[in-house]
Amino acid sequence: MTDTDKVEATKKRLADEKAAREKKQAEQREAMANAKPTPTQEENDLAAEGEHLDEHEPDGSPPDPNAPPPGQPSPHHQTRVTKPSPQPAQRGDYSTRTSAPAPAGKHDTAGAKHE
Repeated sequence: MTDTDKVEATKKRLADEKAAREKKQAEQREAMANAKPTPTQEENDLAAEGEHLDEHEPDGSPPDPNAPPPGQPSPHHQTRVTKPSPQPAQRGDYSTRTSAPAPAGKHDTAGAKHE
């Protein structure tokens, strides 16, 4: 394959990719042309007044192709149950200090004079 063939093949591939990208973008713009923001201004106003809305107005967007069917968990959802392991009263892999009061007279207090 010569250099001119490579250049021509690259130009064709880039033109095909550009056409496919423009087509996809046009489809997306068309799908979103009828959509409205969620929540709507009316829903915002009701929420500001303290109302709780369980259901929202449909926004007109296409359904999410990656969403699981209603009432079914996502196939990637996992629930992990953990149980605490029994802990011994004191761990044997390290030593701890005991909390005994210091003997009297061993520590100087601030400002004390030594004899």
